[in-house]
Amino acid sequence: MSDADDEPQLSAHALAALQEFYAEHQTQPDQSNGEDSSRMPSENWQLSQFWYNDATATALAEEAIREAGPSGRIACISCPTVYHKVRTIKPDTCHAIILEFDERFQQYGDDFVLYDYNKPLELPEAVAKGSFDIVLADPPFLAEECLEKTSQTVQYLTKGKILLCTGMVMGELAARLLSTHECRYRPQHENNLANEFRCYVNYDSQLDRA
Repeated sequence: MSDADDEPQLSAHALAALQEFYAEHQTQPDQSNGEDSSRMPSENWQLSQFWYNDATATALAEEAIREAGPSGRIACISCPTVYHKVRTIKPDTCHAIILEFDERFQQYGDDFVLYDYNKPLELPEAVAKGSFDIVLADPPFLAEECLEKTSQTVQYLTKGKILLCTGMVMGELAARLLSTHECRYRPQHENNLANEFRCYVNYDSQLDRA
């Protein structure tokens, strides 16, 4: 009897099930301009990722599209759940990009811009100064340095309108850096956070009438 005869053999049904499992759990990023990027990657808490719930992602995406206009340009900095929702509901004439450190979001193809808040102005030439009707940002860390550097990117990209989501403890600093004020609307996350989160804008927003 050969060694192969001693090895356990899977049934055809079990083998098919195993192959299906591996296929579903492959994490290779899509390289076809992100066209099959209908699923969000899971949160990576080591990168301080905490996804908004669907209601919040929808509310913020609708606000961005409304303020940008049907042919506007939207930049989402470190807020992939909002970008994902914008991508889903925006008109074809509206353009949006995601600036993100997590390279899993390369699944969005040309709309993905690799971004490190420690290098706030190291951006590709295609991401031009003052070329976005509205910029949304959710700095990954509740630290003054993180907000200060992210704010440099926000100010560089926006034509004027800013929508910032961050902890309530950063509100005063945000007002000094970006001339924002707190909205009535309260963003919510899929997993409840210990820190109170708020939305801040520098324009007359419907989020203030929520």
